[in-house]
Amino acid sequence: MPAAIPDGASKVPDDGTLSELPPVSDPAEFAELVAHAIFDWDTTALAPRAAYLERIATIADPTGEETQGLISDVDAYLPPEAMWIELREYQTRQWINVESVEIPTQWATALEQGQATLAPGTTAYTITGVRHRDGVWEDEPVATQHDVTFTVFITCAPTYEDCRLLRLSLLDEPLE
Repeated sequence: MPAAIPDGASKVPDDGTLSELPPVSDPAEFAELVAHAIFDWDTTALAPRAAYLERIATIADPTGEETQGLISDVDAYLPPEAMWIELREYQTRQWINVESVEIPTQWATALEQGQATLAPGTTAYTITGVRHRDGVWEDEPVATQHDVTFTVFITCAPTYEDCRLLRLSLLDEPLE
């Protein structure tokens, strides 16, 4: 039997849906919420892969300007649909242990260069953590873990009362 997902990891209901992400106004807390929304998944639950993409869309920038790019970003973080179905056979689950959430050093320069086009309250956080994955292979429990790092780009107050997600960096290619 695979190891239990830690208490801090998201639990998935068994009715084919995912719980809604709560509204968050603190940028660092929101960045960590995003990390869990992307990395905490369970192919053994009834929620399909598409539900994870849809849940991220609910916290996207409401202008829609970056939404297509954001969904493409998240799509690259999740296993492709055919692989998702195959991973179900192996009872595969994944979660992240976030180790740090920090504003990248280069963000000040990026903000300066984009100040005319960025909404007030736009910021970036680089998240460093360990991605855990477990499942069953030939009736034996298996588990892996890998260090990951990425940057989330978000807009919070004063533009929005609750933070909204704009884009993600490529996995393991964060803004320094």
